[in-house]
Amino acid sequence: MTGIQTTLLGQHLRIVSPLFLWLSPLALLVGAWAAVAAYRRQQRVQELLGARLAQVFPGAGAGQGVARGVSSGFGLFLLFFAVAGPQCGERTELVKRSGIDLVIAIDASNSMLARDVKPSRLERAKLEVTALLDRLKGDRVGLIVFAGDAFVQCPLTTDYAAARLFLRAIDPAAMPQQGTAIASALLEAKQVLEGGGRGSAAKAVLLITDGEDQEGDALKAAGELGEAGIRIYAVAVGSETGEPIPIVDKDNNITGYKKDKEGKTVLSRTDLAGLRELASHGGGLVLRGTGSDLGVLQALPELDKLQKGELESRLAVQYDDKYGWFAWPAFVLLALGASLSDGPLRRRRLA
Repeated sequence: MTGIQTTLLGQHLRIVSPLFLWLSPLALLVGAWAAVAAYRRQQRVQELLGARLAQVFPGAGAGQGVARGVSSGFGLFLLFFAVAGPQCGERTELVKRSGIDLVIAIDASNSMLARDVKPSRLERAKLEVTALLDRLKGDRVGLIVFAGDAFVQCPLTTDYAAARLFLRAIDPAAMPQQGTAIASALLEAKQVLEGGGRGSAAKAVLLITDGEDQEGDALKAAGELGEAGIRIYAVAVGSETGEPIPIVDKDNNITGYKKDKEGKTVLSRTDLAGLRELASHGGGLVLRGTGSDLGVLQALPELDKLQKGELESRLAVQYDDKYGWFAWPAFVLLALGASLSDGPLRRRRLA
């Protein structure tokens, strides 16, 4: 459960863990039950012993048992409130965020359904890009999806949650045209980056693909990005030996494999040499993982080397922890409750 925020008497208040706040009334109920139980025990003893109660149990009464239940209940209530993490915003500060502009271009052609990496090339790429988004801090990120053509899936944003939603929606079945238009993807990424309006921040493209460029203009496009100061990092997906391209049904079960006009199974091979040349034209390099790892996270140290620019400035409330206001009274009340007797019957058992 996420924290809750509100404003009271002009002060910004926040509860870090609201679950404990919702549980705190239970402490009052427990304390009330203990107080009532102590009072009822005293009444039963009074009925049994009558006037002899003072002789058998000098100083006996329901007061201490009730006080014990009340103090313990309120102590637990305040303890729950302290654990909930109350905070008070006493000041506002100008927060500046710096980072780079990054466009992630993801190949969504049918060949990305190949399962030489698990669960598939595309799903593995999505998992690793999600992990990359989780590690970005202050950078703006955009998504380009391409197959036979390229289009913007998500514009530049620092809202990584929104970027993850757009990422999950990528599906080869939704692509209007199949193919591997790397040149179109690079030029589309260049347009997004140059339209971002942040001249001081470094710009980079993370290209994730398993095939060779079928338009033949990828090197020219990469050269244009290089001249514009945009770095290109390429993630080579799949093997150079080749992998059959599966045909799947609506339940993602393989029903066959793609074949050419001669009836031979089509193999999707990664053009590693071509990607290396393409990345060098863009002043970057090819990232290559091991095993099922595609190597997307290897981009992090490379991106950290790039020049950061100021991407966002905003006023933010700075909160101070105030749990001590509740923790110390809770300790005093619980200690007081522990020191009180629970009534005559309890004293009899302890004697």
